[in-house]
Amino acid sequence: MAVHLLADVHLRDGKDPNAARLIGYLAGRARHAEAVYVLGDLFDVWVGDDGSIAPHAAVLDAFAELASHGVALYFMRGNRDFAVGEAFVSASRLRILDDPCVVDLAGEPTLLSHGDIFCTDDTAHQAFRARYTNPRWRARMMRLPLWLRRRIARRARRRSQAGKQIKASQLMDVNYDAVRQAMQAYGVRRLIHGHTHRPATHEVALPTCTGERIVLADWRPDQAEVLRIDDRGIHRDSLIEAGGGS
Repeated sequence: MAVHLLADVHLRDGKDPNAARLIGYLAGRARHAEAVYVLGDLFDVWVGDDGSIAPHAAVLDAFAELASHGVALYFMRGNRDFAVGEAFVSASRLRILDDPCVVDLAGEPTLLSHGDIFCTDDTAHQAFRARYTNPRWRARMMRLPLWLRRRIARRARRRSQAGKQIKASQLMDVNYDAVRQAMQAYGVRRLIHGHTHRPATHEVALPTCTGERIVLADWRPDQAEVLRIDDRGIHRDSLIEAGGGS
C-alpha cells in the first residue's frame, strides 16, 4: 500500500476552498493509503485548541473518519500550527511526530521534517523556532487569554508577510550544508520536507552515495498536491486535476 505526505495547506477556516478540497481527498483517495503524514502548517494559524478547533471542525472530523477506516495518521508541528494540543489530537486522531524523525517509507529509511530547521541562514526565524519548539514556551503561550493570543497571531502574520518582502530569497530556502549534515547524522539517503513552498526534488551529495531531498508542494487556489510513495516509486498527485476526490 501507499503512504501519502502533504504539508503547507495553510487553512484559514472552514470556508477556505482548500478545506473542501482536503475533505474530499480524505474521504476519497486517502482511504487507499496505509498512512498519511502531514508535515506542518496544515493551518495558517492555530491559536490553541480552545480557539481553533471549532473553525476547523469539519476538517478534523474528516481526519477522524479516515482513521476509523484503519489509515494511520501522523502530524508534525509547523511554524504556523505549533500550538496544537491534546484536544486537537483527540478530535482528529492524528498522532504527533517529533521534528525531525526517521520513518521507513516503502523500504527506505526517510528523514521527515517540516523543513524550517534547515533554513539556518534565516537567523530571525531560527530564534523564533527555538521558542515555538520549546514545550515550556508553548505552555506559557497557551495560558494567555484567547483574545490576546489572537492579537499576537495577527501581528505575527503581518510581520511574517512584511518580512517576506524584505528577506532575500535564499534566506527563506534551506541551507545545503545543514541538509547534508542532517542526512549524514541520521544515516538516510532521502529527506522529505515542506515549509519553503518550492516543490522539487534535489540531489544531495553524501559521503557514500547521492541522496535526494524532496520538497512538498504548498497548497494554493491553483495547486494542491499529495506526495504518494509505494513500491513502484514516488508520485506527485494533483488534487486539482482529480477534483479533490477519489
